Parts: sequence; structure tokens; C-alpha cells
Amino acid sequence: MTAPMSHPRYQSLQIRERLVAGVEAGITSQEGLIAHGRGEAFDYLLGERTTDSAMNATRASVAMLLAAECPVLSVNGNVAALVPGEIIEMSRIIGAQIEINLFYRTEKRVRAIAAHLRSHGASASEILGEQPDASLPLDHARSRVCKDGIHAADVVLVPLEDGDRCQALVGMGKSVIAIDLNPLSRTAETATITIVDNVVRAIPNMIRLARQMDGLPEDRLIDIVMRHDNRKALKDAIREIVSQWST
Repeated sequence: MTAPMSHPRYQSLQIRERLVAGVEAGITSQEGLIAHGRGEAFDYLLGERTTDSAMNATRASVAMLLAAECPVLSVNGNVAALVPGEIIEMSRIIGAQIEINLFYRTEKRVRAIAAHLRSHGASASEILGEQPDASLPLDHARSRVCKDGIHAADVVLVPLEDGDRCQALVGMGKSVIAIDLNPLSRTAETATITIVDNVVRAIPNMIRLARQMDGLPEDRLIDIVMRHDNRKALKDAIREIVSQWST
């Protein structure tokens, strides 16, 4: 399907088509389409825009990643289908590993995602997840991680996350940055920092801020992180949704 750029749902339709193409390529799971639809509903409520509270959370997240000793960007099928080049670019700016981690894991899907990332310019050494050799305290496939990746990380970016893995990572003492359009979700409430935004907007915003903030002294980065209040940010996101539809 080709929609004209004048179509009011043009960007939304383009995102859907990329995810459908991801399913056909073996990258995205069919269940991932359901997860996207749930998030899309919240994006409508946000007015399909990056709010002030989301930008504040994005800035704090970038500061946290830049100050981290071992940052890791976790990638699932939806993220690989929607922002593959952007994830690679951000990993290089921040100096982070990319690790493939899937709830609906098959080795075929993992290989397909790795190949997809390589086709967008990632080198083999930049991608982890094909040979997990450590585990998280979970009873499903997302427990399988790499000891030099998510298992060793001090900060993990988890776009489009499920709540139990977020809880497990926080329980291990890691700082978790979530990108979640639902400010009421278990993930949003559990994460150290939650960016209530669409991943197709959040990751480019993170790249822009990372370029601007790269080189800031560590104490300045830590100060930005410490000033961020995730509970307040989530309440602000809810107020912004209400404000969007009360005018």
C-alpha cells in the first residue's frame, strides 16, 4: 500500500508497513504487531508528538548513557524493523553494545535481525545476542543474554519493553531506560527513566542530544540524571495527555 504524504495517517501507515515487512522478513513477530497497536493507541492520545516531559526524560537518558561504564542497547524485532540505522548510529556515539533480546525467540529470528542490522552498517563485533552465555532471573526466552552485554551492563536501554524483564534488570542493580508510550505500564513505573514517546521519534532525539552532550564532564552528566524524577515525569505525561484533549 502506498499512501500519499498528505494523508493524515501517513506516518502511522508507514510505520505499520515497515512492521508488516519486518514480519515477512522474519524480523518482527506477529505478536509484535499487537504490541505496536497498543502503543499506537497511546500515541494518538499524546497527539503523535514528543511532549516536554518526554524531551526532559530523553535528555536525562542520554546523560545516563554517556556517563555509563558499560551501556547496552537492547533490540527486539520491532526496534530492528523501525530504527535499525538509528540504533547503530546511537550505539557508536555513546559507545554502547547492541544486544538482540527477544521474548518470542527463535534462532532464525535472531539471525535475521543480526543480518538486518549488518545490512544497515553494523559490524559483527557491534552486535551481541546470537550466542547468549548468561541468564537473567526470568523463566522465558528473554532470560538468555550475553555475559559481556546485558548481563554486565550498568545501564540498559530497553525500547518497547515488557515489564518483567525491566523488573529483573532493576532488581540486579542496573539502571534501565525504557521507551514506552503507556505511562501507566509496569515497565514505565519500574524503569529508572521512562521516555513516554514513540521509538521512531525518541531514538532520533537521543542521537541529536547525544551529539550535543558528548564531551560534557561526568559530574555534569550525573547531575542531569539525579535531577530527573521518573515518578513526576510519568505524572506530567498523563497531564499532557489530558491537556491534549481538554482544549
